[in-house]
Amino acid sequence: MRMLHTMLRVGDLDKSIDFYINVLGMKLLRRSDYPDGKFTLAFVGYGDESDTTVLELTHNWDTGSYDLGSGYGHIAIEVEDAYAACDAVKQKGGTVTREAGPMKHGKTVIAFVTDPDGYKIEFIQKKEQYNAAD
Repeated sequence: MRMLHTMLRVGDLDKSIDFYINVLGMKLLRRSDYPDGKFTLAFVGYGDESDTTVLELTHNWDTGSYDLGSGYGHIAIEVEDAYAACDAVKQKGGTVTREAGPMKHGKTVIAFVTDPDGYKIEFIQKKEQYNAAD
């Protein structure tokens, strides 16, 4: 078994695609309209669906926004430098809701941003690799 994708319902598909591509650096992998069902599916990600997990953005044509509820947590993305990633998001008009820094009760550097629909995305800074002698 392998994880294929996570689906998010979005109110403005073009705005969401723009965020994931131009702010977070993903690629639009495919987009399909389903007129009979009145919805569009767009898949975005950092690599091909055949070997990476991607996001499915679902836009129901008659729904402009969603209540995120209390059950949703966040999507996590590994980044080389969480501080630089936050700066890049802000420069591209995105919203940083928790600046980069060590997590509470730990050393891992994290940050949080939100997408246009309010979904939380956590940046987790890649940990340095230590050799056995260190």
